[in-house]
Amino acid sequence: MSENRHIQILDPRLANQIAAGEVVERPSSVVKELVENAIDAGSTRVEVELENGGTRLIRVRDDGSGIGENDLPLALSRHATSKIISLEELEGVASLGFRGEALASISSVSRLELVSNLDEDPRSGWRVVAEGRRMEPRVTPAPHPRGTSVTVRDLFFNTPARRKFLRTEKTEFGHVEEAFRRQALSRFDIGWVLRHNHKTLHQLPPGVDPISRERRLRALLGKGFLENALHLDLEVGGLRLWGWVGLPTHSRAQADQQYFFVNGRVVRDRLVAHAIRQAYRDVLFHGRHPVFVLYLEVDPRVVDVNVHPTKHEVRFRDGRMVHDFLFSSLHRALAEARPGERDGAREPQEQGQEQAVEGIGVREAAPAWQQQPMALPGHEVAGGWAGDGASERVTPDRVRAFMEGYRALHPEHEESLLTPQPAAPAPGGSAADVALDERRSAAQNRVPRPAMPKEDATRAPPLGYAVAQLHGVYILSQTERGLVVVDMHAAHERIVYERMKGQVHGGTEEQGGLQAQPLLVPVSLAASAAEVETAESEREAFSRLGVELDAAGPETLLVRQVPALLADADVEPLVRDMLADLERYGRSDRVEARINELLATMACHGSVRANRQLGLEEMNALLRDMERTERSGQCNHGRPTWTEMSMKELDRLFLRGQ
Repeated sequence: MSENRHIQILDPRLANQIAAGEVVERPSSVVKELVENAIDAGSTRVEVELENGGTRLIRVRDDGSGIGENDLPLALSRHATSKIISLEELEGVASLGFRGEALASISSVSRLELVSNLDEDPRSGWRVVAEGRRMEPRVTPAPHPRGTSVTVRDLFFNTPARRKFLRTEKTEFGHVEEAFRRQALSRFDIGWVLRHNHKTLHQLPPGVDPISRERRLRALLGKGFLENALHLDLEVGGLRLWGWVGLPTHSRAQADQQYFFVNGRVVRDRLVAHAIRQAYRDVLFHGRHPVFVLYLEVDPRVVDVNVHPTKHEVRFRDGRMVHDFLFSSLHRALAEARPGERDGAREPQEQGQEQAVEGIGVREAAPAWQQQPMALPGHEVAGGWAGDGASERVTPDRVRAFMEGYRALHPEHEESLLTPQPAAPAPGGSAADVALDERRSAAQNRVPRPAMPKEDATRAPPLGYAVAQLHGVYILSQTERGLVVVDMHAAHERIVYERMKGQVHGGTEEQGGLQAQPLLVPVSLAASAAEVETAESEREAFSRLGVELDAAGPETLLVRQVPALLADADVEPLVRDMLADLERYGRSDRVEARINELLATMACHGSVRANRQLGLEEMNALLRDMERTERSGQCNHGRPTWTEMSMKELDRLFLRGQ
């Protein structure tokens, strides 16, 4: 660059093209900006038409308020907008667009034409285009229904370097379809149409009732999403969270079905992502990603949307409150998704009956058997802790004692009903063989055979009653809907794990809760000024987690105490991670996560092992415990613990009724 160049004002087209580098990355960026303008215009119908993945043609048509003839020359100018006029409005902006850069940027890298009409008379529309190097707007009459149409042709025709970065037509259209999907999910009250190469791919009618919303979700995300999602709607302290969260068993290899909206704006926010990830941490299989469509509604004045050119990121005034609200809401919703309880999407009622959903049923009023713990005859703590358990420490011995609870249900039966029996002795067999057969028959008759209730079906447990054990690994249970198959080790592992967590994290030290242990030699950490400040301000948070942290200087921290279960852990990285979490998200669960890892290992080793024969009462005790235990649909590693096949599915498998 010449050192003798003077400062000068950039050419308007060049300035707009530089701005376009921030706003217009590919055809999907153009669609996003134009659709947001259509939404801000109060449209009830938005049509998006594409050719060649959007590189040749993008047309967005709406039936919104339109733009008048006198305002059209400014529509293609930078920093010209009707959406905000003061700093006060910017601080509480409720519209999707507000910078006034999108149309000017797009017109600088394409051939853009805007036609609009704010009258009901379709003959009174106007067209505006930007011409010449100075991008002077030219306005001419053009008939058009009420609303606006923006046509963008030959994207990046005048910037060859940018055009080289575009991918294949299929790839570019995939990005556009995803942008369309986000916008269609953001506003259920708007009708949407998407066409590509003269073919209609999506035609979504408007609607705000639950059935129409679910139809749109099925159309955009597939039937499987709704069949494996929980619906929630919670409001606390001016924050409202509603939408759908996928069951942990319905995860994906990629994070491609994650949609989060703040006041109708789709966002990708680190704080939000962290809260959701932590809510799923204890139930999601390693390397998998949850699915969700969630809507957060807050006062516009407490969220800043003006922190990124593409407006994808937001900043909350009280990030800790938002993080805790999201985490606690989702964590509780996932924990309460017990077998037989589901308040999520259903098939349309006109089909005649509700569909059974794999792994979870439709929620009903809690029957009497679920309101009180079930005590089987002769064993008051069916499947529970040995002893009262209120003040005992969690140890491997106690885990083994809990494991033996199921076996203790009927110790007099050395042989399970389901153990393969030898063939009956031939006539004239030995007296010993006959006596052995008689003892087996008597033992079978002594064990109560559970039967499905016939008169009061509402009292039947969701996981039904055990009828058999398969290869010492799976429990087969008959339910009102069909057949449930349970992985007994995985299910028992979760039950043990949840009870251990409840004891460790749920009480004081005297009640068997989280124990702290002072370090014989305090651990000294070199810290930044920001870390020292965080340690000082978050002293109470550290104390609640069993960590005592003191500032020994402007750049030194001393760790004096840690939880007893982590006494042998590497303290320095743990504390540094906690400091980073508290500074960024306002909370840290590093200590709880590390302790839970230890408890999960103990639970795994202390659970019912495979190839172990259980009697019917033992199996039923395990089923009842599953119905009472949080997160019992997944083991500690995120794998499913049970699945269900309805009678309709079984009939279809065997071609019955066809």
